[in-house]
Amino acid sequence: MKQIPLLLLALLLSGGAGMQAQESRQKRWTLRECLDYALEHNIQVKKSKVNALSGEEDTRHAKAQLFPSLSASVSQNLVNYPSGNVETNNSYAGNYGVNANWTFFDGNRRANTVRQQALYDEVNALGVEQNQNDVQIALIQAYMQTLYAYESVRINENTVEVSLAQRNRTDELFKAGAVSKVDLAQMESQYSTDKYLLAASQTSLDNYKLQLKQLLELDIMEEIRLDIPVLTDKDVMTPLPPKEVIYAASLAVMPEVKSGEVSLRIAGLEIEKARAGYYPALSLSAGIGTGHVSGSYALANQAWDRLNGSIGLAVSIPLYANRDNRTAVNKAKYALTAGRLDLLDTQKALLRTVEGVYLNATSSQNEYLSAVERVKYVEESFKLTEEQFFLGMKNTLELLTERNNLLNARQQELQSKYMALMSIQLLQVYQKKPVDVNY
Repeated sequence: MKQIPLLLLALLLSGGAGMQAQESRQKRWTLRECLDYALEHNIQVKKSKVNALSGEEDTRHAKAQLFPSLSASVSQNLVNYPSGNVETNNSYAGNYGVNANWTFFDGNRRANTVRQQALYDEVNALGVEQNQNDVQIALIQAYMQTLYAYESVRINENTVEVSLAQRNRTDELFKAGAVSKVDLAQMESQYSTDKYLLAASQTSLDNYKLQLKQLLELDIMEEIRLDIPVLTDKDVMTPLPPKEVIYAASLAVMPEVKSGEVSLRIAGLEIEKARAGYYPALSLSAGIGTGHVSGSYALANQAWDRLNGSIGLAVSIPLYANRDNRTAVNKAKYALTAGRLDLLDTQKALLRTVEGVYLNATSSQNEYLSAVERVKYVEESFKLTEEQFFLGMKNTLELLTERNNLLNARQQELQSKYMALMSIQLLQVYQKKPVDVNY
């Protein structure tokens, strides 16, 4: 069997790599793919997960404090005697010991610390969830804005085509003496304006794509193209439950509210920990040790003779602590009160957000219906005006006014359409419902 020449093999491999790179460049992102990718790769989400893991270590450490501690010690000492009246100028001694300590009562301070740490773990997990929600909200907004920008570019491209055709037609009429130089100049000016608006809309699209790309943490060399969905009036006019139903669902599931509720339980345990300062602490200690000294009888015999064991009970009774305990209790109570206010503030902020998004959704749906109807009539009016203009029955100003009315109507329809779609998807997030995968 003949070997493949190295050059041919290199060409095949480079061709395969080129196809893969082209495949990557041609990838088109759906909203679902953007959300899944961002939740896996977003740096803030990753950092919050690391923070949660660190908190779990604190919980394990708190639980370990409930058990006795055990330590061992070994010491060796060399002593020099400079006097000439001793039998030996150097001697050494060794001491060995094992000690255990256990605080078995401290007013439940350690037990409450364990409970607190478990609650902190809940808060950290909710922090991960909240970061994920923030990423979803930002992505939905950026994705819908990008879709809006795509369609805005398309509208402006069509407008430029129509404007060019009108300018060319007006130029023919001018050469035939049917219209004045002023009419032609106005058409030239409008064509230039439309080309500028197209360039501006393309710049806006590029900026929105950049925002989306940055949210996805994509490399600088990667391009992003969206899978443009086919959206119908049914998508825009999706029925919404009453806003009080959405708000009630948000209160029950949104992580910032649940985190505030857990924080109140943490604050309550902090009061119990502060009160533990009023109680005595009881601890047990035990130890075993031995030692030896050189220059005496056999080391093994010394180690046995010096072997000792000890056990002890210690009681620490707080009598006067310079108001430390009372201050700690009072400050813990104030922290609990502040936590209640923080929770109320979070609930109010959520209410304002949900109510605002709901208003955007319903008002945009109503505006969309009106805009669709307006576009239909303005298109008809523009066609009639254009026909009359080329027949000499309408002047240039009337034609351009109708054309701009049509452009504005289409932009209003587009804006209300994507504002409604974006608001509907955001309300899904605030209810912890899955985002529509068709976008």
